Amino acid sequence: MVPIDRHTTLLKMFKELPVGDSFIFINDHDPLPLYYEFLSIHGDVVGWEYLERGGREWKVMVTRTEASQGREFTDISTLMDLRKVDPADWKHVVFHRYGMMKEGDTMEIIAGQEPAEIHGIFNEKFSGQMAWTYKKQQPGEYVVHVKKLEQNDDEVDVDILVVKTFDVRPFHPAKRHEMVFDAFDELKPGQAFVFTNDHDPKPLYYQIEAESGVPFKWDYLVDGPEEWKVRVAKLKS
Repeated sequence: MVPIDRHTTLLKMFKELPVGDSFIFINDHDPLPLYYEFLSIHGDVVGWEYLERGGREWKVMVTRTEASQGREFTDISTLMDLRKVDPADWKHVVFHRYGMMKEGDTMEIIAGQEPAEIHGIFNEKFSGQMAWTYKKQQPGEYVVHVKKLEQNDDEVDVDILVVKTFDVRPFHPAKRHEMVFDAFDELKPGQAFVFTNDHDPKPLYYQIEAESGVPFKWDYLVDGPEEWKVRVAKLKS
């Protein structure tokens, strides 16, 4: 499934899960943001056990430990209650999930204190692409709506130079991630590389988006079903 459909499907499964029952799912990267999304929506009734970790396969068993009435959404598409998130995971969780949102969708962020650092990152990385609106500002509870604005897709690449092409398929999955990130670090603004993989490497896109401090562009040159070829460009501005 494409990433956003994974979240939608698993959230629906948990909502319908009887107390004491479990389901197991397999993902191609650490689904930690989904765990915090479960907690944000349903509260502390989520059992989460990693059965396998790392590489291309992460296997998790999810259990409903108690009955709960999950929050129903009307004006938002997802909820992240940072009061339930380890501070070390804040940035990864928020920006990974934001990267999966469709244009026009809204994320609600709840925090126990002013989320100034996250606000600053949004302004730096997504200026003009999102709207940040405070819904509540009081001690112990700050509520923010972050809307991903619709963008004009009629952008034309100018002066993008492909400086490296490589195939990651012969390598272990962990090595593939390292190769792509090393290549991205070596790029200068206006340069790009092209890599080939044997499955959709979209998790790498979300990881670069969450961790990179520079603008970039991700274009599929070949989009499956047996070969994926992606051009990654570091933009000039």
